[in-house]
Amino acid sequence: MAVIKPYIHSTKGKKEQVAEMFDNIAPRYDFLNHFLSFGIDKIWRRKAIRLLFKHTPLEILDVATGTGDFALESLKTGARRVIGVDISEEMLSVGRAKIEMLGVGNRITLQKGDSEKLCFSDNSFDAVIVAFGVRNFENLSKGLDEFFRVLKPEGIVCILEFSRPKYFPVKQIYNFYSFYILPFLGRLFSKDKSAYLYLPKSVEKFPDGKDFLSILTLSGFSQTSQQRQTFGVATIYTGIK
Repeated sequence: MAVIKPYIHSTKGKKEQVAEMFDNIAPRYDFLNHFLSFGIDKIWRRKAIRLLFKHTPLEILDVATGTGDFALESLKTGARRVIGVDISEEMLSVGRAKIEMLGVGNRITLQKGDSEKLCFSDNSFDAVIVAFGVRNFENLSKGLDEFFRVLKPEGIVCILEFSRPKYFPVKQIYNFYSFYILPFLGRLFSKDKSAYLYLPKSVEKFPDGKDFLSILTLSGFSQTSQQRQTFGVATIYTGIK
């Protein structure tokens, strides 16, 4: 799988570049995320979290938590503790401000952390969740192996990620929007012009659908499944330890 990095002229590794990119766009990230997706990303998050309800997770780990939207949504499961980790300190700062404003700091903690080297013991969480983060991993398999390690037996992994529509005319409309409209709007509102060029390229190269389920299986997960959203623009993947 080709390694797609945000800054083609940088000599830094993907992990460092991704952290730098999200630090740069953090102040405008929430606005752009909802604006560029027409708010549909909120619906996708809600649908993904609903899949956790029957598992009644008490301890949840939100990897690549960003500004904490997925962690906040996961409180609807009734979880008593949610920990969010991310490599971007600026994104975490925005998230902590939201958590403080909403008064849920007693249930959610955000901390800096590496998705491929999680600082938690084996069998620590009932659920591991990720929204729009795994395609940014430097080593995807290593990150998924870590999810499996920190999950308790019978724990669930729930991953929401962009995917590629496969059928006419949605495929053509999606590609035009992703490679022309989205980068233009991203440059208009964000100070980092590379960030929204990186997004469609990273989605294009990501092993979605059955290919991603195969990688989940190689990391040890069983009962893997996918639910494609909005004509295949995004997909929710789940698996059980």
